[in-house]
Amino acid sequence: MNIAEFLLPGMQTKQQKEELLKELTERLTKTKAAVFADYTGLSVTKLTELRRKLRSQSGELKVAKKTLIDLSFKKSGIENVDTKNMNGQVAVAFGYQDEISPAKILNDFARQNTQLKILGGILENKFIDSLSVIGLAKLPSKQELLGRLVGTVAAPMSGMLNVLQGNLRGLVRVLSQIKQ
Repeated sequence: MNIAEFLLPGMQTKQQKEELLKELTERLTKTKAAVFADYTGLSVTKLTELRRKLRSQSGELKVAKKTLIDLSFKKSGIENVDTKNMNGQVAVAFGYQDEISPAKILNDFARQNTQLKILGGILENKFIDSLSVIGLAKLPSKQELLGRLVGTVAAPMSGMLNVLQGNLRGLVRVLSQIKQ
């Protein structure tokens, strides 16, 4: 970063904007879900904490101008995204591992930090509103669902095992009574 950028953080060269646009478009092609959030009023420490939480779940948070975000969505073929009408400064959280993790992390973080507001998201290349993102965040994670599935599949087998053991226990009791 040169001194002009440090003094005027909003001023970027055309080349830097093109690189950022390329980077955003690249991330959009490999993301499973994206969530928009207004981070106005968040301290740098809190923003860094949010980035760390997203990284731990194979996610990422990118901050860019709304125009660049809109252009990157158009370039990657995702329609109906208009961040210019969203309030505040917009950050995009990308989820590379699963569809729920960025929504879940941002929702949890927003509950603890009221400055962060969820504005909407992208799921299956379609725009979803903030209520849908919050609803998505309330769903169980992939690991929880897999755990429930294993429990459901194992339940009939354990029930059958208990029934068979009950019959054996009964037979052993009868034989021990006969013996006495």
